[in-house]
Amino acid sequence: MRSATKEKFGGNQSSALCDLKGGLEKGPKGEKFLPNNLAFLIFDVKFAYMIERKIKEKVEKRLSEVPAVALMGPRQVGKTTLALEIAEQRPSIYLDLENRLDIQKIRNIEDFHAANRDKLIILDEVQRVPEIFAPIRGIIDKERRAGNRAGHFLFLGSASIELLKQSSETLAGRISYIELHPINALEYSGPLGGINNLWVRGGFPDSLLSMDDEASLAWRHDFIKTYLERDIPQLGPRVPATTLERFWMMLAHGQGTTINASKLASNLEVSNTTISRYIDLLADLLLVRKVPPFSANIKKRLVKSPLVYVRDSGITHALLDIKGVNDLLGHPVLGKSWEGFVIENIASVLPQNANLFYYRTTGGAEIDLIIEFSVREKWAIEIKRGPNLNIQRGFFEACEDINPSKKFVVYSGADDFPLENGISAVSLASIMKQVEKKGS
Repeated sequence: MRSATKEKFGGNQSSALCDLKGGLEKGPKGEKFLPNNLAFLIFDVKFAYMIERKIKEKVEKRLSEVPAVALMGPRQVGKTTLALEIAEQRPSIYLDLENRLDIQKIRNIEDFHAANRDKLIILDEVQRVPEIFAPIRGIIDKERRAGNRAGHFLFLGSASIELLKQSSETLAGRISYIELHPINALEYSGPLGGINNLWVRGGFPDSLLSMDDEASLAWRHDFIKTYLERDIPQLGPRVPATTLERFWMMLAHGQGTTINASKLASNLEVSNTTISRYIDLLADLLLVRKVPPFSANIKKRLVKSPLVYVRDSGITHALLDIKGVNDLLGHPVLGKSWEGFVIENIASVLPQNANLFYYRTTGGAEIDLIIEFSVREKWAIEIKRGPNLNIQRGFFEACEDINPSKKFVVYSGADDFPLENGISAVSLASIMKQVEKKGS
């Protein structure tokens, strides 16, 4: 992720390293050495360049095909960084709509576009100015009539695709929506713990690339505080920060379970309706995922409530004050944390028309994750953290109910091998590659 480097140093890798070398200190015998902070920054520079966001190619392709692309993702996930990398490769102008001066520049978006007609216009935090979409429709249609059919606008937003679609419905047929997830297991090949490092710290770049677990946890606590005290109030809902923080922590403790709205409402002294509103708010901000139940024409009593996950594993651990892998291995959330981590990684490579579900009956039949690629093709996935890959009877019963095309056990090891009854044991990277291939 070259962007992390560029934002810190304002240049390329070699110039950044030269700047760092200028900070050498002298020891008592005249020897030169790097202070600890600069030594870490060199590690950060070198390692940051190893992380290439796989979605970049998709964004560039869509910009060559449609007039506008909306790149969505939570704050600090790397949207601006990715956009600026794309801007290096074509004439572009970037505006941050949290900056008052930049907002002033696009008060008359028609005139601003006319003055920058030959450039890709990048508008960051676009959900803050939803009224801009109506005049942009006229601009796009005018450009189409002139034969300029693609690559006019790149929108960056910190709200969900569904929420932005409500604001930008006037651009239907003129815009493509893409979600940027935190760094996933196929993008990360880092040192110091590999997949466990990604799992414990989560995929937000500044957390993942922190000097140590303590610095990473501090960054995530600051991230949570900023959302509670600044970002959520800016979106309009008047929710006490302390109440929402307690609610967020409760979701982390109940990671991957159905919501008992009455119990949560009682604990927070709010109504059931308010609990639903809080969940929807965090889902709209791409901080929480609701996995719906798979509905099938089956004569069994099904669990019909969604499972709720805090999306980024690092944020889950910060809410629970889990500092490192040793703390996590002894924590009750261990299994569900791994389950949520696997689901988010799979979601990050999911083809556009595929959907995620779970399946559970009141009689105990259960599938942790169903990927539905089409009406005729769905995969059943059991998720296990430990070395014990014994499959419970409930999984076999559930597979008889829904008749999946393929059956997998995703576990924490690296090898793929067959199990009984047509089930394959696979690593996280392996299942991600197979899912990704379905969309190519």
